[in-house]
Formats: sequence, C-alpha cells, structure tokens
Amino acid sequence: MNNTYPLVLIVDDNPINIDLLLDILKGEYQFGVAKNGARAFEYLETHQPDIILLDVMMPEIDGFEVCAKLKSDGRYRDIEVIFITALSDARYIAKGFDVGAVDYITKPFKAAEVKARVQTHMSLKKMKEALNRQNLMLEEQVRNKTAQLHEMFTATVGGMALMAESRDPYTAGHQHRVAEYACIIGKGMGLPPDQIEAIKISGLLHDIGKIRTPVSLLNRPGKLLKAEWELIKTHPEIGFKILEQIPFPWPIAQIVYQHHERVDGSGYPRKLKGSGILLEAKIIAVADVMEAMSSHRPYRAALPVERALNTITSNRGILFDETVVDCFLSCSECIQKTTPPASSAGDKDHLPNNRD
Repeated sequence: MNNTYPLVLIVDDNPINIDLLLDILKGEYQFGVAKNGARAFEYLETHQPDIILLDVMMPEIDGFEVCAKLKSDGRYRDIEVIFITALSDARYIAKGFDVGAVDYITKPFKAAEVKARVQTHMSLKKMKEALNRQNLMLEEQVRNKTAQLHEMFTATVGGMALMAESRDPYTAGHQHRVAEYACIIGKGMGLPPDQIEAIKISGLLHDIGKIRTPVSLLNRPGKLLKAEWELIKTHPEIGFKILEQIPFPWPIAQIVYQHHERVDGSGYPRKLKGSGILLEAKIIAVADVMEAMSSHRPYRAALPVERALNTITSNRGILFDETVVDCFLSCSECIQKTTPPASSAGDKDHLPNNRD
C-alpha cells in the first residue's frame, strides 16, 4: 500500500464487517483495525488516521463514548469520525452528531455509499487543511505587516517629538523622558498594555504645540511678561489641533490638550477639574513636572530630585491626582535611576518655571 494514501481506522467488534469495509475501500486507502474502543485508543498512541469508521454497538465502551473521548482530546479532535451502525432511529443518529461524528453509514453496507461518504469527507478534510494552512500564512503576513506598520508608526511619532525638541537644545530629550516616567507610573498602576502605549505616545508628543512658540520665549532668563506667558499657555491647544486629525486608536490629542490641567481646576487651558481630566493626562502631568524640575533650563538651574518629589507630594490631591501621586512615589526609586542629577542648587519657586 502506498504510504501517501489516507489512513482509515476501522473500529468494529465484528470481523465480517471489517473484511467488508476493507474489500470496499481497498486500493485507495491505508488501513488500521481495532476490535474495540480500548484497542482503538492504543492504536491512536502511535498512528494518526484521517478518518475513523466507528461501530456504535460494541462491548465495554460503545461508539458514542469513544467518539466523545476523541473529541475531548486535543490530539484527536480533528480526526473525522463516521459511525457505522445498524441503528437507524433518528435519536441515535442525532446523538452521534451531538458527540462529534460527521456522518453515518448504515448496515448492511452498500459499496457505492461507503465509497462516496468516505471520499466526500476525505475531500472536505483536505479542503479544511488547505484552508487552515492558508489562514496560518495570512496570519503570519498580517503579523509581519502589523510589526512593520508599528515600527513605522513609532518612528514617525519619534520624528515628530524630535522635530519639536530640535528647536530648543535645552529641552532635548524632555518629551522622551516624560514618556518614560509616565510609562513607569502607568505600569505601576497596573494599566493594560494598550493604555500604556497611549501614555507613551502622548508623552512623546505632549509638547508638540511648542513648535509654534518662539524659541526666544522658551529660553529667555527671567520672568515672562503676562502676554508672553499667555502665548506659552497656548501650546496644549496648538498640540491638540495638530494631532486631532490623526486617527490614533487612543485619545492622544485630548491627552496632550489636558496635560497642564490640574485636579483643583487651577491648570490650563480649560481649567478642567478632577474626573474631567483623563487619567493618562494626570499621569503625564506628574511625569512632566518631575522631569522639568530635575532638568536644567536657561532661566533656572536643575533642582534636586528630592525637591521635585517633595513638591509633587505636597500637591497630592490639590494639583495632582492622589492615586497617580501615590503610585509615582512607590515607583520613584525606579524613576530616579533614569533622572539626570541636578547640576546646581534650585530656585525658590514651588513649581517649575511656567515655560516647562
């Protein structure tokens, strides 16, 4: 027998039935034979048939039980089972389909019927296998394409962040560090990966609106005039307008719009309060203050990390969300490892200069 032929396992306690089936199907299939259910499972330990022709009425374990066990075992559930039986009552036929059989062949056997039914299910099996292979290929292509698109997306976002920061050498890396701090906080809060990704992207782009702010205002030492300060305060809205037309799968534009809002309503530009501020924006607000205070600017020296921690702690529940601050403090050791050391003593302001 050609080893490339499909393998049919015949399970029947009657040798005459076995001989009849072998004679009908010979020349087109390989065969395995088992006289009862227990022997069938012994055979399956070393062979993987394409189809099982399974008698219903057998001693010890009947065909229904054998089929149910086959379909409950991941190793065998894909093997097609065709019942061979003299039982023609609709109740038995329905029970056979319920336990997982694909067809019935009634006794006494008719050669043309046996050949047709076995061939039909062999053809269906081959088509299903081909479809499964095609699906696996498509899934792999989708995974590869998704990875490529994600890489392009990440590179684009990184490029946008770099474009904004390249105008101001004093804030180079600010958005990346804010994104890093914010992700540490988000992970510490147990947020799902998809939300962490939203926080990362928002952190990288939170100051994109400063691309329209004159560099002279961002870097000038000393206090700003009221009109200059009002101009600085437009950057969250400008960032929102830049980003709102991009079909992100997350509310990135709104998060950027809200990153200077404060829980007591004293923030800007819309003076949102408490639950009116997105959680992601609350996280970025804390990360932004931490990074800005611990970094050098032309208008003030970098502040010690402890000063930044104390400022955020003292404003817990006032400017910053309590849950976010608590998680930030529990993650502060990890954040400090990525924070550059202060280069000199800080000024007396409670919060970082309003240009940060």
